[in-house]
Amino acid sequence: MNALITVRSIQAGAGGRAGRWLLGLLLCIAGPALAATPFIPADPDQVLEKLPLAAIKPQLRELQGLQRQLAARPDDLELALQIARRHLAIGRAEADPRYYGYAQAALAPWWHRNPPPSEALLLRAVLRQNRHDFDGALADLRHVLAIQPRHATAWLNQAVIQQVRGEPVEALQSCLALRRLASPLIFNTCTSGALGGNGQAEFAYTTLRRALESTPDSGVEERLWALTVLAEIATQRGATADAEQHFRAALTLGRRDVYLLGAYTDFLLDQNRPAEVRDLLKDEQRADHLLLRLALAERRMDDPAWQRHAELLEARFAAARQRGDNTHIATEARLLLELRQQPQQALELAQRNWARGQREPRDARLLLEAALAAKQPKAARAVLEWLSRVKLEDQRLAGSSQRLRELSS
Repeated sequence: MNALITVRSIQAGAGGRAGRWLLGLLLCIAGPALAATPFIPADPDQVLEKLPLAAIKPQLRELQGLQRQLAARPDDLELALQIARRHLAIGRAEADPRYYGYAQAALAPWWHRNPPPSEALLLRAVLRQNRHDFDGALADLRHVLAIQPRHATAWLNQAVIQQVRGEPVEALQSCLALRRLASPLIFNTCTSGALGGNGQAEFAYTTLRRALESTPDSGVEERLWALTVLAEIATQRGATADAEQHFRAALTLGRRDVYLLGAYTDFLLDQNRPAEVRDLLKDEQRADHLLLRLALAERRMDDPAWQRHAELLEARFAAARQRGDNTHIATEARLLLELRQQPQQALELAQRNWARGQREPRDARLLLEAALAAKQPKAARAVLEWLSRVKLEDQRLAGSSQRLRELSS
């Protein structure tokens, strides 16, 4: 299997920044849990959520057959890897964290080996990244690269995590290793994403746009990733018309991507276009971050459905805390800040989110806005220092940063 196919196969399997677990990828550590009242519907027949079983039923039937084979051959690593990747693909496509647990279960015989085989180690890194164990994921990737220095997927995942952690210089170094290991578009998307987070947004945008135009035959997944990164860099620069163009081009590719939907609906909310957000997300309620954006749009439109959706989110957050899952805290912080008008509680969660290493522009924005709303400028000092260090160019953050500096002076 060549490097590009490996990148694609793993890319399709997990969520993270820029539309997938690649460059963000897409997802989403704790402290004392906030108290939340569980949502108890008054009508026992009320539909809380629609699960898309019909869409994934053929995949599930095939998986059941593979799992029966694995039960008969529990030491078959290749079969276990195949099952784990299938579960990751469903988990990403459906924004359903249960499938990440199924993927880990498939790898159970190798999970605690020191070390596991390299491909199992790579998937363990993906799963650790998904639950925000960035240190553990990076340790696994370093081990893979020590064994296989030309492992494109490991370099790419390492770059993704470094960007998520707000380390664009380190991410760029990982991206540069892909020059001869991946396609030109993957290489340029990776490097442009890193440069865009390190004070070189205009150069990154121009370079990536040219790379996209010069590779018209690139695959759908590659183009989707490149267009999403282009749209985000354009948004950083305040080039709203360009951002709109790239977001729409990504959507026309016809590949459902929960990260793309989240990024585009955030853009629409910033442009005060809630009706379009509601239209886009009315059938996208399984992913917490998309349900939040739907509720935000409904609130702006005085649609009473926002309250029901907020309560459903709060019930999900409470259930997640009971099982020790804290990957939702950024979404919960935003709900508290923008829907419940509880800035102090939102600030505490935003600080925890930042402290656990989740340091993308949207995380910085959340903490800045929560600190402003709570009138606690010192609480955002870490973000302000980070912005100064990485020289991030993002017009959405500039105003909040300036107001906080003025408030603290």
